[in-house]
Amino acid sequence: MNIAILTCKNIKDETCIGCHRCLMAFDKKEGEFERYKGTDAKLRGLVHCGGCPGTSPVLRLVMLKTWMAPLGETIDAIHIGTCLLDNCPYIDTIMKKVKAKAGVDVIEGSHPYKPVKVFGD
Repeated sequence: MNIAILTCKNIKDETCIGCHRCLMAFDKKEGEFERYKGTDAKLRGLVHCGGCPGTSPVLRLVMLKTWMAPLGETIDAIHIGTCLLDNCPYIDTIMKKVKAKAGVDVIEGSHPYKPVKVFGD
C-alpha cells in the first residue's frame, strides 16, 4: 500500500522541519498511521496544497501520479496532514476537492504530536 500526505504549503515551507512529525508518525505507525501496523505500507509522497487559498491540491496530486506512473507505482490512500486540519481556513474546500477527485481513501489526519501547551508543563 502506497501512502501520500497532503500538507500545508505555508507550514511545510516555513515552520515544519521537513515534515518531521509526519515522517516519525509514519515510521512508528502512530496517530492516523496506526492503521498500517503489520502491513507493508510505504510513504511515497509529501505533497503540499499549493498555498492559500488551497487552489491546487488536486493538480499537485496529479503531478505526483504523473511522476509515479513510469515506475509502475500509484497511491492507495491520501492522508490530510495535521497541519492542514488544525490550521487551514480553507480546509473544507480542500477536503471537498480532494475527496471528489482522489479515487482512493482520503484519511483525515497524520501525526498525533501536538503540544498541549506551548510553555510550561
